Amino acid sequence: MSVTVSPDDLDLARYLRRGDSIVIGQACGEPTTLVEALLEQASAIGDLKVFIATSFSGLFRPERSQAIALSSMGAIGALRAMSKANRLSVIPVHVGQVGALIASGVIGCDVAMLQLSTPDEHGLHSCGLIADHVRAAADRARVVLAEVNAQVPYTAGEAIPAAEIDVAVPVARTPVEVAPAAITETDRAIAGHAAQYIRDGAVIQTGVGAIPDAILRQLTDRRDLGVHSGMLGDGLVDLIEAGVVTNARKAIDRGVSVNGALIGTERLYRWAHRNPALRMCAGTYTHADSVLAQIEGLVSINSALEVDLTGQVNAEQSGQSYLGGTGGQVDFVRAGARSPGGHALMVLPATARGGTISRITANLSGPVTTARSEVDVIVTEFGAAELKGQPLAERARRLCAIAHPDFREDLEREAHAISQRGF
Repeated sequence: MSVTVSPDDLDLARYLRRGDSIVIGQACGEPTTLVEALLEQASAIGDLKVFIATSFSGLFRPERSQAIALSSMGAIGALRAMSKANRLSVIPVHVGQVGALIASGVIGCDVAMLQLSTPDEHGLHSCGLIADHVRAAADRARVVLAEVNAQVPYTAGEAIPAAEIDVAVPVARTPVEVAPAAITETDRAIAGHAAQYIRDGAVIQTGVGAIPDAILRQLTDRRDLGVHSGMLGDGLVDLIEAGVVTNARKAIDRGVSVNGALIGTERLYRWAHRNPALRMCAGTYTHADSVLAQIEGLVSINSALEVDLTGQVNAEQSGQSYLGGTGGQVDFVRAGARSPGGHALMVLPATARGGTISRITANLSGPVTTARSEVDVIVTEFGAAELKGQPLAERARRLCAIAHPDFREDLEREAHAISQRGF
């Protein structure tokens, strides 16, 4: 039977056991009241293991998290501070696999801590801002603790019946927000090249950040765009209000933007509330090969830290610093590159660290996130390099052409060596 407990009276020791594994709702779906209580009470419970896919709240800080063992699928958002302090264990995993790993017990889930909306007339709590593996965590957990937030939008799609909640903690607080990033001239230049691959009727997948937002701003003259994505930000609202996104030509889920995570501000959340044009779906749907294969004209937009001259993509690590994660990149790169009339765009500035380092490089400084056999189009502010189906020597030549001019001479020498070898 579900019990309701006020935040001031929440004693986690009544529900958690020493050694428990906890899965926490991620990103803007992070249950901040529950997380605050966990960080304050964890040492008294002991030996707690916590998995959170991403976090933007800033609550997980090295000095506050000594009593837990934190793991994630990457050092995304505010988790970079935990990674830098060697307090984060990274699990290389695609977004679409997380739910299955929780369901099978590979990622432990004795306790699920979730943020949900208030219930509807049928007693169903919407998953609100995050749908990806919330249902899987609730199904697997011995105890489901739900932060029932009156300010979380009720979104169509994934929902949790009130009867499946063991402990409901009612709050009315602003959910985590991620403000749009400032767009630079470099971002606009990248967006200009990328937007050329997005035609009327295309179905787009994108993340959040300055470059994705800059690309969306380039699409105001398009017609009948669709959306099938793992995450969406405020830029989506602009395109819908402009009549650009209608989802009218999609082969599946026609008329509906399909998404797994809303990462933005109160403006996005207001738009999403009880909006039938949006459906929040689990990662087993948003990232499924069988689903993505049905979408024609899919254009995926993903980012990278660096790309080598053969097309290998690193989106995770720069030298000794872990900065990103596997995420859903591989699923959508593969799908976009294979979609009839579609493309997989990998977008990145040509340089880093104030122009002192080239992001187009002879050798990666970190792991291969996306294999060169999957890569389609690489885009920088200097142009687009179409790599799909091209031999390695031609790939190297095309990538040199979109590198920063300050680094092209050295890269061209490396490209010449590839052309001589043939690989």
